[in-house]
Amino acid sequence: NLENAIDWILKEMEKDNLSNVHGEKVKVPVWIRGKESARLIKPFVKDLSILGLGGSIGTRRTGIRGEVIVVDSFEELDERKDEVKGKLVLYNAAFTNYGETVQYRYKGAQAAAKYGAIASLIRSVGPWSMNTPHTGVMAYTDTIPEIPHAALTMEDAMMLRRIHDRGDKIILELKMEAKTGADRYSRNVVAELPGSEFPEEIVVLGGHIDSWDVGQGAHDDAGGCLAAWHAVKLIKKLGLQPRRTLRVVMWTNEENGGRGNKAYRDTHMAELDNHVAAIESDAGVFKPQGFGFSGSAEAMDIVSEIGQLLNSIDADEITEGGRAADVAPLNDEGVPAISLKVDGSKYFWYHHTNADTFDKVDRDELNRCMAAMAIMAFVLADLNEPLPR
Repeated sequence: NLENAIDWILKEMEKDNLSNVHGEKVKVPVWIRGKESARLIKPFVKDLSILGLGGSIGTRRTGIRGEVIVVDSFEELDERKDEVKGKLVLYNAAFTNYGETVQYRYKGAQAAAKYGAIASLIRSVGPWSMNTPHTGVMAYTDTIPEIPHAALTMEDAMMLRRIHDRGDKIILELKMEAKTGADRYSRNVVAELPGSEFPEEIVVLGGHIDSWDVGQGAHDDAGGCLAAWHAVKLIKKLGLQPRRTLRVVMWTNEENGGRGNKAYRDTHMAELDNHVAAIESDAGVFKPQGFGFSGSAEAMDIVSEIGQLLNSIDADEITEGGRAADVAPLNDEGVPAISLKVDGSKYFWYHHTNADTFDKVDRDELNRCMAAMAIMAFVLADLNEPLPR
């Protein structure tokens, strides 16, 4: 439970003797998964592993049964639009990269419903699978009917494509209890290590405290929150105090609305001119490689110099591009944005699945992420002059 986790974190931060520990209320959307199932009826009977996609409507209580049309792309859907009405559409889109392939998760229901589909399914967004479906947020529009939208495993989607290519008719039964509830209050978590000379100037570091309702959200993004929190905890334990304030922020509602990062921006708008930088970890806590940066060329040179302090753990690569989801609204207001870069080769194995659990986190790699965050944040907060914009 998210709010229980936030309560626990706030208590632990108080025990760590961090300053200004508090939660900041955010009104967030509520989506409830409920029970869900999918069964192949023809050409043979087989139960299929699925996860409904966040924001999807449910089916009627008795479910939906219909013929399945399988396509590999939006282009193929457009070409075969006359075959879609009254059927379930399955997008068997192979993973290329997250930014491209996630479009089938996010917009797939809209595209299928436009041609009269009664439901839509996707091949889970990821490069590898052990029968693990991946959830994630999806969207409807006001001008197109809403239809249920869910993810199959890679294995089952590929199997259905083969059956489809043989010319066999595919009948599938889908049941989903998913529903959207009334908005509720959650909280962003905030805690600080005050600066010694310029406490009004702030370096933010954090991750998002919410996760999907499957697995434990270990890499996405509990590990990122831990890396930021324990980076500041370590600095305090070592008796160090930078010139500027280090502020840990754990944003809520990153996964299905992004309201936490916008609420933080709005709540702290008056002090954003004093935000020196905002650092985010939201790519898993695998072996760190360095940081991405979005800001001025002059600031990039400084961050690159700081990065050299991390060459002993091979985390000294500084590249363009620090606009992760929760620091992007701050970057829009001129705050330099920095994102921890890690070895992402396995991230999408576990991303948004039941398998994103803490046994997948390597303690040494997590500690290295924490060290990289600590060094970057401390030096930025201890510079003679703030990072130039």
